[in-house]
Amino acid sequence: MRSFFKIFFATLLAFVVILILGVILLAGVIGSAISPEVVTLSPNSVLVLETSQQYNEQKVSNPVNALLRQEPKSVPGLNDMIRLIKHAETDDDIKGIYLKAEGNANGFATNEEVRNALLRFKQSGKFVFAYGEVMDQKSYYMASLADRVYVHPKGGVEFSGFFTQLTFLKGTLEKLEIQPQIFYDGRFKSATEPLRETEMTLANRIQTSAYLGDLYGNFLKNIGTARKIDTASLHRYANEGLIQEAADALKYKLVDGLKYNDQVMDEIKSRLGLKGSDDVNFVSVSKYMDAVDLTENKGADNKVAIIYAEGNIVGGDSEKDVTISSGHFIKLIREARQDKDVKAIVFRVNSPGGSALASESIWRELVLAKKSKPVVVSMGDYAASGGYYISCMADSIFAQPNTLTGSIGVFAVLPNLQGFFKNKLGVTFDGVKTAQYADLGNTSRPLTDIEKKFIQNSVDSIYSTFKSRVVEGRKLSGAVVDSIAQGRVWSGIQAKQLGLVDRIGGINEAIACAAKLAKVSSYRLREYPESDASLSRMMKSFGASAHVEAAVKNELGEQYDLYRQIKEMKEMSGEIQAKLPYAVDIR
Repeated sequence: MRSFFKIFFATLLAFVVILILGVILLAGVIGSAISPEVVTLSPNSVLVLETSQQYNEQKVSNPVNALLRQEPKSVPGLNDMIRLIKHAETDDDIKGIYLKAEGNANGFATNEEVRNALLRFKQSGKFVFAYGEVMDQKSYYMASLADRVYVHPKGGVEFSGFFTQLTFLKGTLEKLEIQPQIFYDGRFKSATEPLRETEMTLANRIQTSAYLGDLYGNFLKNIGTARKIDTASLHRYANEGLIQEAADALKYKLVDGLKYNDQVMDEIKSRLGLKGSDDVNFVSVSKYMDAVDLTENKGADNKVAIIYAEGNIVGGDSEKDVTISSGHFIKLIREARQDKDVKAIVFRVNSPGGSALASESIWRELVLAKKSKPVVVSMGDYAASGGYYISCMADSIFAQPNTLTGSIGVFAVLPNLQGFFKNKLGVTFDGVKTAQYADLGNTSRPLTDIEKKFIQNSVDSIYSTFKSRVVEGRKLSGAVVDSIAQGRVWSGIQAKQLGLVDRIGGINEAIACAAKLAKVSSYRLREYPESDASLSRMMKSFGASAHVEAAVKNELGEQYDLYRQIKEMKEMSGEIQAKLPYAVDIR
């Protein structure tokens, strides 16, 4: 017994000592992570941008890397990126930008914002070099603006034109005996097509061809301007499949040379006046963000608020990243509205839409804000359906030429799972109710004709309200709005021509417009939602859902989009939606 207690207490003491040391170590590491590391730049530095890096609207921190003092500790938001590039224009320590062009995870409008910032950077007289082993089309679009564009001799440049492909689930649902009971308004409202068709309808094919053509036209025009090649020739290169190997890209002047990485490094060294044995001081955007202060007009009393609305629109009061929950955003808008120092609001929308009711609630709060100060909307990759609903009331709306917007229409899906449960699983249901329609919307039985009429009436009513919001906000006639609504998706170019947006431009242009409308010349920016504290975000990052989602994405690869589409359809079941038709994937 004495031996047992001796071993027990020795083990307990060791455990306590290890626990205390662990707590002290963790506290020290967290403390060092929370206190920012001092980063200084060396002269003759080159800023490195990677086209494969995805940019959300706001900065995304990596708390694990911060704890371990590894890169990247954080990824700048899109507006941060634009301001970093602008800052680099006049930073004497930054001599140029090296663009690593391999893969591109961003949408077309996001690329447009960054590309325009790089074009402005070039006007400072500093160099931009681009290099990649294999450049896909969106990577090449970014690289094409560079002073020198190089590709690996055995690599290549993809230049084959755009395509988009939809996945239709009707046949699968029929095999499973799942009946998707669908209600919608707008002949172009094709969000439910994957559930009710086996191929694109004519209306959907028309709208998709129109906006895809606009996006491709913008792609060719800007590459042609940068490379001094007419767009007809560029179109021929793609149409005839002339760019197959790296040598073809050089032959047709899409690139300036075929080089290995070390050869590109030697040219950059030569540009910087370095010797062959010297190392180039490359600075990542994450490190550069830690080294510089982007705050402007710190002492200014006047503020322009930027509210970043990114993701699906949902009801409730969630503060989940990349989600626009009505309760949370009403609070943010109200805070900016009631702050007397905030003279104008820029509402940055990057959303395919979502809940129609949540969109209406956010719209209402923005209308109240507009009564007291200017509200300007800046559209990102998407501001469609519900994303347009929450935009249409603004004093002025900015979009990129390749923004997807419009999609003014609504739909609802209520699946009938009776056949699936009974015939596939052997499960049946029965119950008691006190009123005829008490179980309306129950997925264990089909809707009756009268119940279908109830739901269609609700869809019609919300669609009518949606259109009236556009009529009021855009000062267009009801007949005009009805003709350009119908659930149709428009490019930013088309939307401007139709009066759905006011100007082609990005975040900076929207901010300048808001300040002008507010008649303020000196102001500082106030961003909403505020970034989480490091420790708070660190704890969130260890959440099970985040790890599960990352694991599923890694395992499914290219099929992840199909999984996401099915998941979103499941989440939309039972609620009337103002949402972009299907998951748009343009390659």
